[in-house]
Amino acid sequence: MTLDPAGRPRRTALGFTLAAAILAGAIGLGAAAQAQPAAQPAAQPPAWPERPIRLLVPFAPGGNTDGIARITADWLSPRLGQQVVVENRTGAGGAIATEALARARPDGHTLMMVTLSQVAILPEMQRVPYDPAKDFAWVSIMASNMFALAVNAEKMPARSVREFIEHVKARQGQLSYASGGAGSVSHLSMAFFVARAGLRMEHVPYRGGAPAMTDLIAGVIPAYFGNLSESLPQIAGGRIRVLAVSGPARARQLPDVPTVAEAGLEGFRTVTWNGVIAPAGTPAPVIERLVGLLRPACTDAAFAARLDEFGTDPVCGTPAEFARTAAEDMKLWADAVRLAGLRRAE
Repeated sequence: MTLDPAGRPRRTALGFTLAAAILAGAIGLGAAAQAQPAAQPAAQPPAWPERPIRLLVPFAPGGNTDGIARITADWLSPRLGQQVVVENRTGAGGAIATEALARARPDGHTLMMVTLSQVAILPEMQRVPYDPAKDFAWVSIMASNMFALAVNAEKMPARSVREFIEHVKARQGQLSYASGGAGSVSHLSMAFFVARAGLRMEHVPYRGGAPAMTDLIAGVIPAYFGNLSESLPQIAGGRIRVLAVSGPARARQLPDVPTVAEAGLEGFRTVTWNGVIAPAGTPAPVIERLVGLLRPACTDAAFAARLDEFGTDPVCGTPAEFARTAAEDMKLWADAVRLAGLRRAE
């Protein structure tokens, strides 16, 4: 160390250089910190819905599916703050509407009121341009309904499932049954029943349930396994008799009528449903909001009463329940299609 003339330590050039470097570094760090942009909040998904929502229906106006779709749209519209518009897109047994949904942008602005047929039956009968197991997000089953094994009260003396089976077995191949069309749920329900009971009956397809019921009432055809809603208005007239229902439990409208399983064909169950689905990839928050709005609908007395007009039972289930039901029905109805001899060629 060197001293100045007064005897104090002399600051060397090196000391000044180090001090200046440290100070410059500190200033530089502070400037860099000031220049660093502040962390930005995570990007928020756009508000949904941003515009009216399309609710596709695979059938013409006037039927059960269309009616349930309109009830659902009426429920959602005021709660979403956007109009939910029912769009009937018919053709190919519902495959046209279902393909349109599969190809729609998965942003929550296109939904569909689907039926069991598009998910579990059509893909077994014909090649369809969608994969029911991969192309859709399950939202909620809104309503379900079972089927009723009805017979003409004059032409068919049977008053129970057991008597019906005995009567037909004594006339194997001589009697017929109606359906709402080849491959319809009413057709496959009866084909399933006939196979399980060891019967042989001729299938007579009609263009829908209404003409099938008309001919059942008139005695042109002795049996029809149709929608419960089709049979209920006709029972009081005494022209038809319901022998059993196809659900896992008795119908609340017909508490004295047994299920087919109770009547002896254990494990027999055919139930159809209507549910809301979205394209695969629809954002989870959109699905969650839809489910949150739909779940309370079935506990609303007015909503449930409107469903009852179509002979359906309110469900309003969860996506997990919907996915499980769809998976089970894909297996069940694949067997029914095979039994009816309608399975598509590979």
